[in-house]
Amino acid sequence: MTDDVAAFNPSAADHGALLEACARGERQALQQLYAQEGSRLLGVVVRIVGDRGIAEDIIHDAFVNIWNKAHTFDATRGSGKTWIFSVARHLALNHVRTRHREVTVDDETADRLDAERAHEVETDMQDHFDWLGHGDLDRCLAQLAPERRNCLFHAYVDGFSHPEIATRMDRPLGTVKAWIKRSLAALRECLS
Repeated sequence: MTDDVAAFNPSAADHGALLEACARGERQALQQLYAQEGSRLLGVVVRIVGDRGIAEDIIHDAFVNIWNKAHTFDATRGSGKTWIFSVARHLALNHVRTRHREVTVDDETADRLDAERAHEVETDMQDHFDWLGHGDLDRCLAQLAPERRNCLFHAYVDGFSHPEIATRMDRPLGTVKAWIKRSLAALRECLS
C-alpha cells in the first residue's frame, strides 16, 4: 500500500485517487471507498429497488465492479464519487428492469396504493441532496432550487422517466422537462 492511500482520511478521501489505487490493486483503497460511501450507496439502491436485502446484494456487486473496473475511471470525464454512484445506480436499474412486471390489483388495494402515493408526493418535497459534501458538483447542485435538485435526483439516481417524475412531484410534465433541462445547463455552466 502506498503512503498516499494510507494518508487518506475516510471522511475526506479523494474518490479519484482511491479509484486509481484500486486500479493498482490496493485493497485498502476499496475498503476506504466502502467505509466512506457504502451506506449512502445502500440508501440510493434501496430507493431504487425497494428491498434492503436485494440492495445489499447489489452494493456487493457494485463494489466488485468498482474493484474490477477501477482502471476504466477517467477523471477528465467526471468525479470519482459520481463514477462510483453511477456503477451502483446502473446495477440497481438493471435489476429493476429485469424484474419489472405489471401486477393487477383489486379496487381496495388500488385505493390504498393511491393514498400511499399521495403521501409520498407530499413527503417528497424534502431535499434529496441534503447529504452532499463540498466538491464542485455538490457546490453547483446547492445553487439549484430544491425542487429542481429533486427532479435531477429522481431522473439520475432513482432512474425515473420524466412522466414518472411529473406524477411523483405533482407537477406538469412540461415543467419537469424544463426544470431538468435548465438544471443540467446550469450545472454544466457552473462546472466549466
